[in-house]
Amino acid sequence: MLGVPTTCPGAVELSRRHPVASWLCAMLHCFGSYILADLLLGEPLIDYFSNNSSILLASAVWYLIFFCPLDLFYKCVCFLPVKLIFVAMKEVVRVRKIAVGIHHAHHHYHHGWFVMIATGWVKGSGVALMSNFEQLLRGVWKPETNEILHMSFPTKASLYGAILFTLQQTRWLPVSKASLIFIFTMFMVSCKVFLTATHSHTSPFDALEGYICPVLFGSACGGDHHHDNHGGSHGGGGPGAQHSAMPAKSKEELSEGSRKKKTKKAD
Repeated sequence: MLGVPTTCPGAVELSRRHPVASWLCAMLHCFGSYILADLLLGEPLIDYFSNNSSILLASAVWYLIFFCPLDLFYKCVCFLPVKLIFVAMKEVVRVRKIAVGIHHAHHHYHHGWFVMIATGWVKGSGVALMSNFEQLLRGVWKPETNEILHMSFPTKASLYGAILFTLQQTRWLPVSKASLIFIFTMFMVSCKVFLTATHSHTSPFDALEGYICPVLFGSACGGDHHHDNHGGSHGGGGPGAQHSAMPAKSKEELSEGSRKKKTKKAD
C-alpha cells in the first residue's frame, strides 16, 4: 500500500490525479531560481534542464516523497534532526547561488547594480517568486499570496544578501568575497535552523524594520506577515477605517437620541 503524507493533502491528491503537473511543480521548486535568472539575463530558459543528473535526482526525490511505501522516505526527511541538516545545507546553497548569480550578472553588466541585485535575488529566492506560476500548474490562482507582497524571511534575506554581495562585487564594501560568504552563510544557517526548530514564522528583520520603515516610508513594513488579516485590508476596509467608522456611528446614535428626548419633552 502506498503511503500518503498527511501534512499536504492538496499536493498528494495532485500527485495521484495529475502526476505530470505534480512533477512539473517539483521541477520548478528545484530549478525555479535558474529559470528566472536566465530570463533576466536573456539566456535560454531550458538550458539548465540539459543537466541530466540533476533532473534524474530531483525526479527520484519527487517520486520517493509521494510514492514511497508507508511514507518511509517522507517520514525520514521530516524527522527533525534530519530536517535541520537539510535546512542548513539549503541555506549554504542559497548563499552560494546569490554570490554566483551576482558574479555572472557582473560579467554581462559591469555597472548594472540593479541587474546584479535582481539576478542575485532571484537566484536566492526564485522558487518563492515563482509561486503564483506554480499555483497555475496546480489549477489554483491566489494572487493575494504574491511573495513580493508578503515576503518571507528567505526572500528578504536573499534581497539583502544580494545588495551586500553587489556592494562587495563593485568594491564598495571593503571585505573579501570569501569572508562575506562565510559571515552571511553563518547568519542564514543560524536563523533558518532556529526558526525551523522552534516552528516560528517570525522574521529576524522585524525589529529592525519596525524602526526604519516608519522613518523612511511613514508606516511599518511588517504588517503583512500575518495573512489572516488580509481580508480586512482589501477594499479599503482596514482597521483604521473601522475605528474611524465607529465614532461616526456613535455620534449619529447620540444625535438621534437627543432628538427623541427633545420630541418627548415637546409632547
